[in-house]
Amino acid sequence: MLSSRPYIARGLYEWLLDNELTPYIVVDAEREGVRVPQQFIQNGQIVLNVAPTAVRELKMENDVLSFDARFGGHPMQVFVPFDSLIALYAKENGVGMVFGHEPVMPGYDEAMADETKQKEERPVLESVDTSETDSEVDKAKQDDSEKESNQNASGKKGAGKERPSLRVIK
Repeated sequence: MLSSRPYIARGLYEWLLDNELTPYIVVDAEREGVRVPQQFIQNGQIVLNVAPTAVRELKMENDVLSFDARFGGHPMQVFVPFDSLIALYAKENGVGMVFGHEPVMPGYDEAMADETKQKEERPVLESVDTSETDSEVDKAKQDDSEKESNQNASGKKGAGKERPSLRVIK
């Protein structure tokens, strides 16, 4: 199953922009694959302004958030794998979301393989010999007819009317 984090982050980012707020992200700069300006890292984290006026070519794919920006006048391409994204919030009022640690999810291919395996382990319906089943149904109908005629003969109320009934056919 895919991580929900990139989907939530994209929605939250759009929501902040629609409300004319400045989106900031907090990144765990010590995680593998993170490429951020090292001179601005504090306590293993970095806070980055990701507003459209601050970055170029912002891409929020399912595995990585990337953009081009200038830090101290030097251009840099920033890469933030989504598992290293700690929070996304508005600069003006702090509204946003802190992302907790997600459990490790199997990849899409692994999930599909597990689903196929589960399907193979399920019981399979097979056709039954209809001649045997038909004779059992006929016998059950005959038994019901005899019971009904006996009830009608005994003078019970509602004689002559068929009552719905359920029966188990083995």
